Parts: sequence; structure tokens; C-alpha cells
Amino acid sequence: MFWILGSLILAILRLGVNGSQSLYEVQWLPCPFVDEKVHINEEGHTETKYINREAVLQFGNVGDKPLHPTITFLVTATKVDMRRYLEGSEDALNCEIRRYSTGGIVMRWPTAGAQDHDVWFTCTIRHTQGLFVVTTFLRHATAAPAQGEVDFLKWKTVNDRDLLTTSAGMVVLTRTPSVEVGFLKEPNLHCQFAVDHKLPNATVEWRLQKHGERTMLFSYSSRTGKSEGSGVTVKDIAAGNVSYKLPPTKKLSEGIYICSVMIPPLYGSHDIPLTLSEQPRVSINVGSTLSMTLGKDQKLICDAEGYYPLDVNIEWYREASGGSPTPSFLKTVLYSSHRLHQDGTYSLSAFFYLQPSLEDSGYKYTCRVSHKSLLIPIRKSFYLIVTEPDSTLWYMTVIGFIIAMLVILCYVLPQFLAGRKAAKKRF
Repeated sequence: MFWILGSLILAILRLGVNGSQSLYEVQWLPCPFVDEKVHINEEGHTETKYINREAVLQFGNVGDKPLHPTITFLVTATKVDMRRYLEGSEDALNCEIRRYSTGGIVMRWPTAGAQDHDVWFTCTIRHTQGLFVVTTFLRHATAAPAQGEVDFLKWKTVNDRDLLTTSAGMVVLTRTPSVEVGFLKEPNLHCQFAVDHKLPNATVEWRLQKHGERTMLFSYSSRTGKSEGSGVTVKDIAAGNVSYKLPPTKKLSEGIYICSVMIPPLYGSHDIPLTLSEQPRVSINVGSTLSMTLGKDQKLICDAEGYYPLDVNIEWYREASGGSPTPSFLKTVLYSSHRLHQDGTYSLSAFFYLQPSLEDSGYKYTCRVSHKSLLIPIRKSFYLIVTEPDSTLWYMTVIGFIIAMLVILCYVLPQFLAGRKAAKKRF
């Protein structure tokens, strides 16, 4: 791309000596334009073809010349400046410009110089590491309105080197593009908007979408001053803060939360997926060392408890003392069924029966548990010590048996026989 070299040069100049840069002072950004070609097919249905075109987002004043020989969207100064919401470095920004249809609504934007036939574009900037998503509505004044057609059926033609002078009319921003939390948390879903004029006729809504259905959580209309639902502080809406605070999370809290702001003829929204995740608590039913006698057996159990979502992987393996580059996974492991707890989390057990030989002594046995909530698997281990039966005890048992037999033969049996003879003489 022609702007790559320019981006590097400007980045070096902005970094300066201290290695920092101000995105609020950025002069331009590469921002591809996703153009649309719309037509009615033979069956009477609307078909849209999307075309990716090179473009630049340039910040300045009316009359400025384009900095690059390509499509240039010149954003002139208003009370709304998308740059103040940007964080990080330019190379972490993903920018995209699209056409915006008002859906046939003809309404003059309430600022000086606006016309009924103004053309709108959206500029969406995403941080590649998920810090924010900001969508700006750019208003472009045209010389004359399109005649007799819905706007998306007669888009304004944009040529390869056109300069389109625009002004930012509205910004909708979230700093929580996606959220992952545990159970019984109260996360705050950030949503914010700003417009270029005072006292806008705004409607704010929060909806939860799951399983193809949408549920209204909160709504507010500045025209009536009425609100329904909870989770948003109404007095903060006038300042553009429409963030939503969830009640303590549970399994039913998962879904896509949609923050929408409507200021006719504009409608801006952000989808914020929320997922729940709980790390498993892992334990085994023996200590760090297990001593066993040859010929005995032991049931070894590894428990993974309190995890969410359902998928978990438990493996038992063993390795020789001092470690092994290729540990041996046990194939005789059995598993319990998943146990569902009242709080929505799960538990699972993996166990096997160990009847070791003397050669197994010194081996390290490890239970490894993997789950999506874990950056690395959890491991619990023990060392096995196998001993032969105590021979001293065996000898003592034999000697005791011999002594008992001698007592029986020398004392008990003669008395028993003498008693029987005496009984016969009486009879």
C-alpha cells in the first residue's frame, strides 16, 4: 500500500524522543472504504455486492488538500472528534468506512449547513486487542438530492481520487467490546455516545440477545423523559454515558448485550458478547507421596470441581523419576459423569486402580486438567513408593503358629483325652 511508507515516517516523527505519541493529534489514518453496488435482480430481490477500495481518513479543515492520491474522507472539526476516544498506537487500529442508509427517512440534521439530502457514512475503528470499538457517523453535503429512489438504490458515486468533505455528527463507543467474567460478578458494560448539537432527541436501549430472541433490558427517551427497566443511571445519559451494570451473573446472563442509540435519522449500536468462565478446582485423593505394599491396590481419583463451561479434559500420566521427555499416558482411566451444581458449575472425576510392581517404585503420577478458562493446564502429582511385605512379621506369624500347635499338643490335647477316659469309666 502506498501509505505504508508514509505511516512509518509519520509514526517516527510522532514518537519523538520520549517514545510516545498522541492519537488526538493524528492527521490521517489508512481506512479502507467498503463500497456497495446494489441492484434489483430478476426475481425482484435486492442484491448487494461489496467492494473493498483504498481510502484515507484525513483530519483537517474545509478546503484542505488530500495528503494521498486516493479516496479521502476529510473530517472537519465539530464538537465531536473521534480521535479523543482512541488509545494505544496507530498500528493497533483497524479502520473501516461504509455507506450508511437512513432507511428512506428524510430528516435534516439539526446543525448549521445541513440539508435534507446529506449523505452519511460510518467510520468504525476497532482496537486489535479489544480495548474499544468506536463508530462515527460522517455527514457529507451533496449538491443535489437523489431523485425518486431509496438512498441505497442510488448511492452517490465515489471515484478513486475523490475528496469527500465530511463532519462528525455522532459517535457511539464501547470500551468493553467483549466481556468474560465468573459467576456472581457485577460487570459494567460500557457504552457512550456524543453528538455535535445540544438537546438531541435521543432514544437509548439495551437488549439481550440469546437463542435468536431479544429481550428488552432498559429503554429511555429524552423526548418523554421516561425510562423502563434498570441497569443504567438515567441522570448520566445527558452526559452521554449509557453504560449498563449487570446484576450478579448466573448461567442465564450469557448472551449478546446490544447498546443502541437512536438520534433520527441515525441509529448506532454495539454488540457486546458476555460469556461466563470459572476455573476448575483440582485435587487428588492422596498426598505428595504414596507408599504401597506389593500385592495391594489403590483407587486414585482426580477431581475437577466448580468449572464452567462444560468442556474439560482430565488426563492421568506417569513419568520416571527425574522427568521424562515422553510421559506415558494411562489408558485404564475411567470417568464419572459430569455433575451439575446449583450455581451452574460442573464437576468431573477421573480415576484408575493401581496395583503396582516393584519396578513402578519411584515413578511420578500426574493428573493434568485442561479448560478454556486456564492459560496453562493445572497439574497435581504424587510419587509412588512400592515395598515388599515385611518378612519379620511373616516369621513371627509362623513362629506364633508353631508355638500354638505345641501348646495344643502338649497340654490341651492330653487333658482332653484324659477327660474322655474318665467319662467312659463312670458309664
